[in-house]
Amino acid sequence: MTPDVKIGFIPLVDAASLLVAADKGFAADEGLAVELVRDVSWSNMRDRLAIGHYDAAHLLAPMAVASTLGLSHVRVKLVAALNLAANGNAITVSRALHAQMTQAADGALGNPAVSARALRSVIRDRERRGDDPLTFGMTFPFSTHNYQLRYWMAEGGIDPDHDLRLVVLPPPYMVDNLAKGQVDGFCVGAPWNAVAADAGLGVILHPGCAIFHPAPEKTLALRDDVAARDPQRAAALIRAVMRAADFVRDPENRAEVAALLARPDRVGVDAQTIRRTLDGRLDAQARTAQADYLLFGDARTGRPDPYQAAWLYAQMLRWRQAAFSPEHLRMARAVFDPRFFDAACATAAPPTPIRAFAGPAFDADDIRAYVAAFGRR
Repeated sequence: MTPDVKIGFIPLVDAASLLVAADKGFAADEGLAVELVRDVSWSNMRDRLAIGHYDAAHLLAPMAVASTLGLSHVRVKLVAALNLAANGNAITVSRALHAQMTQAADGALGNPAVSARALRSVIRDRERRGDDPLTFGMTFPFSTHNYQLRYWMAEGGIDPDHDLRLVVLPPPYMVDNLAKGQVDGFCVGAPWNAVAADAGLGVILHPGCAIFHPAPEKTLALRDDVAARDPQRAAALIRAVMRAADFVRDPENRAEVAALLARPDRVGVDAQTIRRTLDGRLDAQARTAQADYLLFGDARTGRPDPYQAAWLYAQMLRWRQAAFSPEHLRMARAVFDPRFFDAACATAAPPTPIRAFAGPAFDADDIRAYVAAFGRR
């Protein structure tokens, strides 16, 4: 077994268990010498994993499926070996847009159905005045951020491909673009929503888990051929990260974890902001914690399941990123392959059904009917 493992990550709190596994010695306990590389963009992460610059990566879960299917990129077969994190995103809008939505709302903006309809009203008013379309940022087309924005908007009667602009921005650049007025809102992972709110630049509308939950968010991704050649190393890495997830979740360790993530070579954001995220509080005004805001994959929730991949593939179909084929569905489901997890952990639990705040229930056995149901509404 080759002990050296080079792993790329994006500066987000949902990389915490991976960072802690390396920095607190859990990986070393498994005989692994881990080198962590702080990357800037998801496309760069995908490409460096594909060509072998990385042995593993903190990766967007939908990206692992898209890369395997060759959607908008050279086809590279990846395996989602461990669910690193579920949920953790939020939708934030500028203070000016929030004020306009508040004026247009027919109820409490904390309700996603109400806020989506309010956004539609703002969009229609802008169209009548001849104003430029609103612009929202998301981290990558194949991401739960994109799907959360689209799902929420569509439930309010907004066509996200024609009524506004969706642009791709790396997570650390979201706040600067909001400050400069280049975007009116965004969906991004922690801690960047909190950074925008703390700076007085934006208002957090909804945590991602209010749109659908639990959202398959980040995966520990490996190239399938590399993992197959050295399954022991893959299992050792999974064990180390799951031990780290237990450490991260323990309230007694959160101050230490926040300080670790605050380092400039890790997430590079104020430790107090990161600590609030770990506690489930989106911003400084949040008086109560939200237990489901960000979930780190452990022995119970970390097991990848083909059901989750099928759900992600269904979102790609809905938004015309892919055309349905039985072979593509089979390939997508195979990405969330639990064999490496099962080799590392004797505990197995069925996946929690993914449920949205509105819309049809997801049926993994008939995803074409699920997708078609949106068009009939």
